[in-house]
Amino acid sequence: MKKSMMTPELDLSIVLPIYNEAGNLETFIPELSGVLRDLGRTYEIIAVDDGSTDPSVATLRRLKVQEPHLRIIRFRRNFGQTAAFTAGFDLARGRYVITMDADGQNDPADIPRLLKVMEEGEYDIVSGWRQERKEPFLSRRLPSMIANRIIARSTGVALHDYGCSLKIYHWEVAKNVNLYGELHRFIPALASEMGVRVVEVPVNDRPRRYGKSKYNLGKTVRVILDLLTITFLLNYMARPMQFFGLAGLLSGGIGFALGLYLTLLKLLTGANIGTRPLLLLAILLMILGVQFVMMGLLGELLTRTYFEVQDKTIYMIRAEE
Repeated sequence: MKKSMMTPELDLSIVLPIYNEAGNLETFIPELSGVLRDLGRTYEIIAVDDGSTDPSVATLRRLKVQEPHLRIIRFRRNFGQTAAFTAGFDLARGRYVITMDADGQNDPADIPRLLKVMEEGEYDIVSGWRQERKEPFLSRRLPSMIANRIIARSTGVALHDYGCSLKIYHWEVAKNVNLYGELHRFIPALASEMGVRVVEVPVNDRPRRYGKSKYNLGKTVRVILDLLTITFLLNYMARPMQFFGLAGLLSGGIGFALGLYLTLLKLLTGANIGTRPLLLLAILLMILGVQFVMMGLLGELLTRTYFEVQDKTIYMIRAEE
């Protein structure tokens, strides 16, 4: 059964990826529960434990006594934040799916305001924007600013703060986006192929009380690699021949031009071209051109299989009236 064929049973689903956050959960879950109860809507809190090695699970079990709407999902090992988001999306039953960090840096008090913007503007995604971040400028904020600009320019979805976990997704978006790698940061960009409406709203950024950030240089490298993947998927997933074919024609064309030049040089002047590096370059470029074109054809076949086997359409309908 396709995810999009299901129907929401609740108003809100809050997805919390958790990895070694026992100290923060003690205060954050009660604070979050208070805000959700005041909204007067049906809700669930999906806490996805990503293989924590501290007492996070025990803390969640204790908190579940006071918060019956809390659902605890335990991974067998640490799979990463993207996997935690994916599990939360798969299990969510709410019309609106809200993602947050469990370290307390996202303020639950922002939820009603974001939800109001979501409903009044009929948006598909409302993304938080931490305008006054409580983090070191050189080591965290400056790299984040540069990365956000690169992502916005590469994907065409202009957000100031892709890294903010506080976001609200419409049910259909959460159930139809496929994540892997570190792609949870790029959900608005991934969902843009559905024709979603995205808005950014300033939110409060609070300092972490306990523990330390899980972000490091290694994740930065993975994010950059995933950005290349996203750029290709958004621009060429349904038409790979236009990427590989263009590269093939360019490479083959230059190789052919060089070969033609050397051939004319041989015929008109009798020059020895057999030992020229330029001849090897011409042959190499023409071979590469053929290979690129063949990769494009294989890509087209894979794309056809992808859409047909999964019965996946190349369009998304917003509503029928």
